[in-house]
Amino acid sequence: MLDSDLAMLYEVETKVLNQAVKRNIKRFPEHYMFQLTSDEWKNLRSQFVTFSKDIRKYTPYVFTEQGVAMLSSVLRSEKAIQINIQIIDTFVKMRQWVLENKELAQRLSQLEHYFIQHCNDDKEDFKRIYEALGLLMDRTKPSEIGFKVKE
Repeated sequence: MLDSDLAMLYEVETKVLNQAVKRNIKRFPEHYMFQLTSDEWKNLRSQFVTFSKDIRKYTPYVFTEQGVAMLSSVLRSEKAIQINIQIIDTFVKMRQWVLENKELAQRLSQLEHYFIQHCNDDKEDFKRIYEALGLLMDRTKPSEIGFKVKE
């Protein structure tokens, strides 16, 4: 997540969030937080209209799941605690969704191979069934991932 997105959720200025992180930089190794390069930031800004208005002196910091969790030790407000709980819960749900759908896709693939090998007469019917199941799985993918702050 971008520093500006996290700052908005925590209801602090991006500058304040980044200053708190810099004061505790040892808590944020590279796999917790990193800074985008100028090219990466330009590319990201060009893809989203709202980012095109985001003019900064420095490129943004990006926080991984572990970095977001570490923010709770740096930002000590009640709001920060609640936001961190919600963000971590969301990461857990996303990981669980990916694992569940990965297993389902593997099982469907195994069934498809079994029926292709063992059911000579009805191959076209099974092919249509698996195409329909594939479309269904595509439709179950989350179309938007975000965070809703609980009041």
